[in-house]
Order: sequence, then structure tokens, then C-alpha cells
Amino acid sequence: MGIIGWIVLGLVAGLIAKAIMPGNDPGGVIVTILIGIVGAILGGFIGNAIFGGGLGNFFDLRTWLLAILGSIILLAIYRAVTGRGRARV
Repeated sequence: MGIIGWIVLGLVAGLIAKAIMPGNDPGGVIVTILIGIVGAILGGFIGNAIFGGGLGNFFDLRTWLLAILGSIILLAIYRAVTGRGRARV
């Protein structure tokens, strides 16, 4: 998968992760893309460790699920480190 594929996968995976975990996060599209790309790589490592296969082709369902899972994990870590995303009362 080329660099454009990684950026598109990262953008979509980051957006889906933010939709699953709504909250007020700092940053815009660039932060979303970075969280998605690094989350996709993290998901690839997790998939390789658990299932013996990491990220595959761009249109492979496993690739998308692992990228979204990695993005959700990374978004949770990002929120824990920055202290953002908590509901204010």
C-alpha cells in the first residue's frame, strides 16, 4: 500500500474512531489523520501478534478492522495523556 493509501486509510480510520468515541478533542483533520495512521500501524502489530497476520491490502476487511481498532486504542491513550475528552459537568 502506498503513502496515499496510508493517508486515506488513516483519515477514515481516525474519523471512525472519533465517531465511536465522541468527545471534545483538540486538533483537527491533521491530528485525526496522524492518529489514524499510527493507529493503523498499531492495529497491524496487534493483528500480527494475535492472529499471525497484520495489515493486508487496502480493500481487505481485516485491514480496515485492525486500523480502526488501533485508532480507537491510540485515541484512548491520547485522551488519557492529554486529559481531554472527559465530559464536563
